[in-house]
Amino acid sequence: VQLQASGGGLVQAGGSLRLSCVVSGLPFSNYAVAWVRQAPGKEREFISHISFSGEVTFYSDSVKGRFTISRDNAKNMVYLNMNNLKSEDTAVYYCAAGRTGWFQKAYDYWGQGTLVTVSS
Repeated sequence: VQLQASGGGLVQAGGSLRLSCVVSGLPFSNYAVAWVRQAPGKEREFISHISFSGEVTFYSDSVKGRFTISRDNAKNMVYLNMNNLKSEDTAVYYCAAGRTGWFQKAYDYWGQGTLVTVSS
C-alpha cells in the first residue's frame, strides 16, 4: 500500500494551494481518507476526512470554511483545496487511509507528507 502526497510549496498568506494524494495497493473506494498535518514543535492535527463514497466530509475548526476535501475514486485520488492560507497553516501535510470514521481516526496507512509553508 502506498499513499503519495504532493502539491505543497511556499505561498503567501491569503493565497491558495491544492494538495493531491494518490493511493495504490488497496481497494480505494472502500477506504476513507484523511488529511493530517504537523507543524514544527506541535502535535499532529487531523484536519479533514472524506468517507469512502465521498458523500461525508469533516473538517477541524481550524480549517473549516477555508479548506475543501474531495476524491476521485476512478483515479484513486484525494484532494485538499486550501484557500485563504494563514501562517499557522505552515506544516507537513499527510494523507492517511483507513476503514474508519472521523471520530475514530483509526487510519491504517499513511503517506510521506508534503510541506506547506505560508509566509506572512
